[in-house]
Amino acid sequence: MTIKKNFYFKVIGVWFLLAVLANINGLIRNFVYGPYLSELTAHQISAVLFIIILLIVSYLFFGKKEYSNKELWLVGSLWLVLTIAFEFLFGHFVIGHSWGKLLADYNLLAGRLWSLVLLITFLAPWMTKKIFNYL
Repeated sequence: MTIKKNFYFKVIGVWFLLAVLANINGLIRNFVYGPYLSELTAHQISAVLFIIILLIVSYLFFGKKEYSNKELWLVGSLWLVLTIAFEFLFGHFVIGHSWGKLLADYNLLAGRLWSLVLLITFLAPWMTKKIFNYL
């Protein structure tokens, strides 16, 4: 099966939508509930909310369509690479976070859930298709 060029445009377009939604989620965390909670708790709530958003968006764009497993794994892989690249490049060079601060979000043992967000980012297209095919 050959993957059409417009497939890549859709995948990247949906990722940009997710990036916008992630930033809105972060703004809500910082200005709505973050000031009243510990930083870790606010981070955890934000991560769980974004996972829910990610699964909903993934389902809307890929869950009910006829995509092969190969295409869905490609979507997840591309989203994962784009997300990590954006996080480190934008986070370090634009926002000015240190590499240590960026890497600290990967520490599950410290209660940081970013690794889980990335895992779901990778799995979401395939997972939503499989889950909703059984419903």
